[in-house]
Amino acid sequence: MTDLSAEDAKLVALARQARARIQADEGAAVRDETGRSYSGANIDLPSTTLTALQLAVAQARSAGAVDLEAAVVVTKQTSIDTRALAEAISTPTTVFVCSPRGDIVDSTTVEPNS
Repeated sequence: MTDLSAEDAKLVALARQARARIQADEGAAVRDETGRSYSGANIDLPSTTLTALQLAVAQARSAGAVDLEAAVVVTKQTSIDTRALAEAISTPTTVFVCSPRGDIVDSTTVEPNS
């Protein structure tokens, strides 16, 4: 589908590692405007449910990220919820959806919420 840059390939690796670390259904990673990366896996607790992308976005924001420039979600699902990302970006941002093996299965451009 699309060749990834070295920076985006790093996001795929981080998302796969986050997913594998706790044997989660999905993992995600984002990169902020300074090049720092954040990753997370989906969380399903009685009081809290977060997608992997929501957690990665939250970690970036809590670390002081002002904007996000890239995102990757590793999942078996065919669709992902990008609302948290749309709330955290100021310019259109590409999200790569990858299989658990790390192969790109889809990509979409998320527009910022106004």
